[in-house]
Amino acid sequence: MPPRNNPTARQARLGTELRKMRERAGLTAREAAAQLGVTPMRMSHIEIGRLGVSEERLRKFAMHYGCSDSAYIDALAELTGRQERGWWEKHQGLLPQRSLDLAALEWHASGIDGLQIVHIPGLLQTEAYTRAIFSHMPQEARPSNLDAIVDFRMRRQEVLDREDPPPYRAFIHEAALRMKVGDRNVVRQQLELIAARSERPGTTVRVVPFSAEGFVCMGYAMQYMAGGVPRLDTVQIDEVHGSVFLDAQEELERYRAVLRTVDRLALGVEASRDFVRSIAREH
Repeated sequence: MPPRNNPTARQARLGTELRKMRERAGLTAREAAAQLGVTPMRMSHIEIGRLGVSEERLRKFAMHYGCSDSAYIDALAELTGRQERGWWEKHQGLLPQRSLDLAALEWHASGIDGLQIVHIPGLLQTEAYTRAIFSHMPQEARPSNLDAIVDFRMRRQEVLDREDPPPYRAFIHEAALRMKVGDRNVVRQQLELIAARSERPGTTVRVVPFSAEGFVCMGYAMQYMAGGVPRLDTVQIDEVHGSVFLDAQEELERYRAVLRTVDRLALGVEASRDFVRSIAREH
């Protein structure tokens, strides 16, 4: 099988973890390749996600590298071999690969935490709200594939409607709730949806009010997706050019600290729901 030209985020992550595992064992790529019976070129392709490995080979690598963390190895095994094709793959070629990667990471996450400052989280947006976001852009900057973008964002929300949805915590700043995106009806319907969603099992909505002290340095719009074990977690942040995924341990810990602070500052579940509904009544 020829190497992939564009590995997905999950494929690239498996390769990265195998490289880290090798480095912890104190082996160079050439040494490991020789001992494992693969060419240096093949080892390179595996470690950048351009070639996959089977679960059997993964476990062979782990044993050779002296990795005895069974939970970690089992979690990596979930990333190997042929994965079941996800709904997002139907959008291949219509949207950036990073968008598809985000949907896949959400679908396979064991838990999702999000923090939004000026926009409603994508997993909680109404179609009208999503369209209104783009309507405020200059005409020349509006995407030509808006229908595909909107459909994709609505499909992403299916992860919360599964029989076994991952626990989802949405921390939303008051600024996002009060931002006038669209007309009064769009805003009211959006807020009502958030309140309704917050009553469903597995979904928690917490509001960070303007009055919260100590939030000034917490302005990180982000989404934190838990992997099978903590070291396989992934953070997604939005940049001007699209999504960026972070998985270095020091970065993960930094964003965990952000979430711990926001969790301390945000209103409780019931108070947050009442707060959202009170703003909705203003429209």
